Amino acid sequence: MQSPLIQTEWISKSYILGNQELEVLKWIDLQIDVGEFVSIMGQSGSGKSTLMNIIGMLDIPSHGKYRFNGQDVSELSSDDLALVRRQNIGFIFQNYNLLPRMSAWDQVMVPLLYQWVTRSLREERAFEALKKVGLADKLKSLPSEMSGWQQQRVAVARAIVSDPLLILGDEPTGALDSRTGNEVMELISLLHEEGKTVVIITHSSEIDTFAKRHIFMKDGLIV
Repeated sequence: MQSPLIQTEWISKSYILGNQELEVLKWIDLQIDVGEFVSIMGQSGSGKSTLMNIIGMLDIPSHGKYRFNGQDVSELSSDDLALVRRQNIGFIFQNYNLLPRMSAWDQVMVPLLYQWVTRSLREERAFEALKKVGLADKLKSLPSEMSGWQQQRVAVARAIVSDPLLILGDEPTGALDSRTGNEVMELISLLHEEGKTVVIITHSSEIDTFAKRHIFMKDGLIV
């Protein structure tokens, strides 16, 4: 039987603010299987972004365990977390996070630099990723020469170029209008249909409809 891709066991996360301890996540017990498309919804302050950071190995829990693809990653060093993250997770952010002086082709090649892929293979795989998102004609374009819709497609191509186990989206349509946002979500849905595990953090009920399972958070709890 295949292990869950994501499994948290009574995860909690607290921050110290002055003399006070702020508990942001409270005893999160969560399982996401390989191939699922899951949305995590909640209002600002619900803890969804903190949970995303832990799922994406950008942060570590204060208590509890996090297993990714069967491996306990909750106590790994920062360097080891970065290695697991680079090899297994493709991120799509709300504000694209593209480098202003780098072409679309070079942007998409960046994740492969950290995997010691040769230049020729980086170029080939980045081209295929851009072709997949409909931007084969924008290889040399800078972010300033593309629309928001096109920039987010570059971000999607960058997320999938290393063939990650998980695509993790943080409000991936938050900077787009509803029409172009839906087009990006349709693209992400196609990736899910091809077998990718997708987790989307969102507060939009419209975007939430693309997911197959819905997790709602409030005050640091799954409700």
